[in-house]
Amino acid sequence: MKNWRAILMGALLIAPTAFARAGEDAKDETKRLENAGTVMDEILNVPDDIPQDLLDKARCVVVLPSVLKAAFIVGGSYGRGTMVCRTGKDFNGPWGAPAMYALEGGSVGLQIGGEATDFVILVMNNRGMESLLKSKVKLGADATVAAGPKGRTASADTDAYMRAEMLSYSRARGVFAGISLEGSTLRPDEDANHRLYGKEASAQKIVLESKVDAPPAGAKLVGRLQKASPQLKH
Repeated sequence: MKNWRAILMGALLIAPTAFARAGEDAKDETKRLENAGTVMDEILNVPDDIPQDLLDKARCVVVLPSVLKAAFIVGGSYGRGTMVCRTGKDFNGPWGAPAMYALEGGSVGLQIGGEATDFVILVMNNRGMESLLKSKVKLGADATVAAGPKGRTASADTDAYMRAEMLSYSRARGVFAGISLEGSTLRPDEDANHRLYGKEASAQKIVLESKVDAPPAGAKLVGRLQKASPQLKH
């Protein structure tokens, strides 16, 4: 009995510390932005990953680095990332400041071999972008999403682009592929936006009003997108 009590007390002492550290890591927006910049840079450095033609027509790009399988198993857990959109009335200006986003739900089968997976979502039209500025969007229901085509020969007039508001990709163990995220939900992470930009900030204000500058941690992500696709092409 004493042994069981000792084990239980030890677990109770360790658990809060472990959860606190996990929470601190999850709330570290600076680290999240830096990781998103690294993911985007590595993917764009491979010409056979995201087709240039599709990137040039994307209004926004969502980057979710290191989404773990556990995030889809444990209730309340999710993958966190960021969305960067082009500025301007018709979204034909430079890439703007990143708004923080969270991915929830979905299938365990989305992960490859249990490894942490990076997700990249191209938002291909205004309808897709506007839907993501709502409180929560169920992919495949509230907004159409399809596995993104890859390779130099893929173009923006493919069936996937014509039908879908978003094109999604995944990368795990160095393998990059188009993957459907149907059944998952994507929502603004407003708590993170408040911590990053202030209490009045929201994803909608960050994206549509373009009154805030990208924080230093997001400079690599925004700069890499600007270099890769400086202008929207219709």
